[in-house]
Amino acid sequence: MIILKKILPLILLLTSGWMFCQSDFRLKVIGEVSRPLELSLSDLSKMPRKEASLKDKDGSIHIYKGVSVSDILAKAGAPSGKELHGENISKYLLAKCTDGYQVLFSLAELDASIADKNVIVADTVDGKPLPETKGPLRLIAEGEKKPARSSYQLESLSIGQIKK
Repeated sequence: MIILKKILPLILLLTSGWMFCQSDFRLKVIGEVSRPLELSLSDLSKMPRKEASLKDKDGSIHIYKGVSVSDILAKAGAPSGKELHGENISKYLLAKCTDGYQVLFSLAELDASIADKNVIVADTVDGKPLPETKGPLRLIAEGEKKPARSSYQLESLSIGQIKK
């Protein structure tokens, strides 16, 4: 019982610190966009929700829910639809994670007028918040043979362009 009395305050302190960090979290949308953004978890929760499924390494399929990357990019003013021609067709999205992992998508493959790719910024898996070690956000690229671009601890989406 004495050990519990000593450990409980430590657990509460660590948990409240993690929750504070999560409430302070902002997903940055930067680069070649007309409206750079910093979206809180609350901001994202108010946007339209989508689902995406992903098979993990042991073959289990999990259902993730979150916001479509294309909706986030539209809010930031990234080129889409008829704007994706000429110079804009060489623009890309670089997704960066807190551990330094980065993945790349062309804007064209994320645009519904060009491709049927379902890529979301997820905050839940199987109806529960993402685990602390994998969240608060995870990028999910549904339908890819390998989950290499489905990245943990997403922190920013940066729009760039291949230069001549």
